[in-house]
Amino acid sequence: MKATLRYLAGMAGPSGFGSNSTAEQVTEDSSCFLPSSLTALITGASSGIGAETARVLVKRGVRVVIGARDLKKAMEVKKSIQKERPKAEVVLLEIDLSSFGSVQRFCSEFLALELPLNILINNAGIFSQNLEFSEDKIETTFATNYLGHFLLTEILLEKMIETAEKTGIEGRIINVSSVIHSWVKKDAFRFNDILSGKKYNGTRAYAQSKLANILHAKEIAKQLKARNARVTINAAHPGIVKTGIIRAHKGLLTDSLFFIASKLLKTTSQGAATTCYVALSSKTEGISGKYFADCNESKCSSLANDESEAQKLWNNTHAFLHKRLRQATI
Repeated sequence: MKATLRYLAGMAGPSGFGSNSTAEQVTEDSSCFLPSSLTALITGASSGIGAETARVLVKRGVRVVIGARDLKKAMEVKKSIQKERPKAEVVLLEIDLSSFGSVQRFCSEFLALELPLNILINNAGIFSQNLEFSEDKIETTFATNYLGHFLLTEILLEKMIETAEKTGIEGRIINVSSVIHSWVKKDAFRFNDILSGKKYNGTRAYAQSKLANILHAKEIAKQLKARNARVTINAAHPGIVKTGIIRAHKGLLTDSLFFIASKLLKTTSQGAATTCYVALSSKTEGISGKYFADCNESKCSSLANDESEAQKLWNNTHAFLHKRLRQATI
């Protein structure tokens, strides 16, 4: 109840920011201490909070690589950013997170640019009311929101560790999650059932993918710490934002309920604030394996905090991807 009241009132937390803070506000002082020539890679930045995240990071002097499924929309974002900042460095590369082949091609193209990689923001996400399958025959929501980002992170992780070692600048990975992860119960979180879309429900599938994003961050944080790597990974809940995903839910609500709910939604700039805060703030240095909401470290569900569940998910995912990718090369 206290957290809800704090959210509605926009009260600031320990970080000095709260639910009403915007991405520009939470990064206003970052330019004073940020090193030059940082490079951030953001998936799904052709619209919504991804596009706003890209805009604000560029405004703070960061080179941004946008990974997008729709390059035409991504080009519009790039033009808009460069209209505001003509000298902005914005690179566009095509990626379909639901396709393992596309993720691999994207990584090859990115690595060929020989750019450093300081910040990786796994932002892209979809919601589907109907059961659909990716080209790899996996339920599309899980394939896009979780598996694609898992593979992307795995391929680019060494580049991030190498960049941190060479520059002495901490690398940061942010998995964009959602508070809806807390709706998932342990007995309903079965890897093979999720892959196959068994007893599919759109909201549950979305929640499962967002739980997986947090568990992924927890396990990778543990692995990075064991390696003494100067790279952190955290999960961030942007809040309920007026984006395409919310519009996809509208059919489940009456117009009046949607109108009332919309008054509690964040703006795009408020939605991008937590991601930008975790990515650039000096206050988040050295913090890893945590869950942030409203620009403050927050509590996630007990299942999301379960280290054994995180390790089991990582093991299952790693084995599954290794087998699928090996089959694809035969």
